[in-house]
Amino acid sequence: VKKKPHLVRREFAPREVSSASLALLLAAILLLNVLLYLYLSKFRISSGRAETDPTLCPFGHFKLGAVKNCSPWLSCEAINREVRKLKCVGEGAVKKVFLSEWKENKVVLSELTNSELKEDFLHGLKMLKALQSKHVVRLLGFCEHQFTILTEYHPLGSVRGLNETLHMPKYKGMNTWHHRLMLAIDYVSVIQYLHSSPLGTLVMCDSNDLDKVLSQYLLTSDFHILVNDLDALPVVNRSAGRLVKCGHRELRGEFVAPEQRWPYGDEVPFEDDLMPPYDEKTDIWKIPDVSNFFLGHVEGSDVVRLHLFDIHAACKKEDPSERPSAQVVLDTYRKVLTLLIREAAMPGTREML
Repeated sequence: VKKKPHLVRREFAPREVSSASLALLLAAILLLNVLLYLYLSKFRISSGRAETDPTLCPFGHFKLGAVKNCSPWLSCEAINREVRKLKCVGEGAVKKVFLSEWKENKVVLSELTNSELKEDFLHGLKMLKALQSKHVVRLLGFCEHQFTILTEYHPLGSVRGLNETLHMPKYKGMNTWHHRLMLAIDYVSVIQYLHSSPLGTLVMCDSNDLDKVLSQYLLTSDFHILVNDLDALPVVNRSAGRLVKCGHRELRGEFVAPEQRWPYGDEVPFEDDLMPPYDEKTDIWKIPDVSNFFLGHVEGSDVVRLHLFDIHAACKKEDPSERPSAQVVLDTYRKVLTLLIREAAMPGTREML
């Protein structure tokens, strides 16, 4: 009688296989999450005026808070009747900003402070109307003849206060290389949107130093970035030979792009008429410095900087034509995010981050 072969029970995989399976599953979940994030980001960066975003209303309308229906932008009469100023929360060269209330919602009312800068104020309003999208603060209403603009309120304020916000107990969990890189991606997404906007290629001119740049952007409660100040957005039209100059004064310092600095040396006094114009690549020059602020000094941020080294070096090319487009920078940032999340999920590389 033949002996029955001895059956080895293999129903249960050894413990090390289970650990490997668990690590792979974790990696797959993390990768799926980041790919979903990237897909949604790309999906929302379409070429349309308002972009594909379910929170956006038809042109000339808005919705606020938990309200499901869209309302028309508030008129002069509605603003005067229904909006109540609470306190002044800021003042710049062009406007004074008030925290206000409308139908139990906190809102922001901006008023012109210097009548000589009427054109700047109205240009900002025109831009705000035309560029409504997921990248731009939500417009709720305006009154042109009273020079007032009503916009959505974001309690975390400008991104200048990012580091302070991330040290608050409520937000400490967001103070990671991963969330910080996503903020940098949001910032570059805004630049990309402005460079390919429905109005043409727009240059972010209010950006002569880091503090000034950061003051132009708001941090939302769900940790995204919106551009808030659109008073200085001239249009570049290279095919028509139209370039721009950011203001009429001499710009100095390493933060501004080389082509924005007076090219004739100290021996020739600055003269606006002799200053050569430039294009949107000035915005690209500034990206590494702004991103460096967003990345901060947390565990893993230096690894992110290492992966961004080449694209940042390209942004800092002296010749503007050799710098990458905002789209190329954005694509690179997204690839780095995907790569680092994949590495962080894989055994053996976790210690790096």
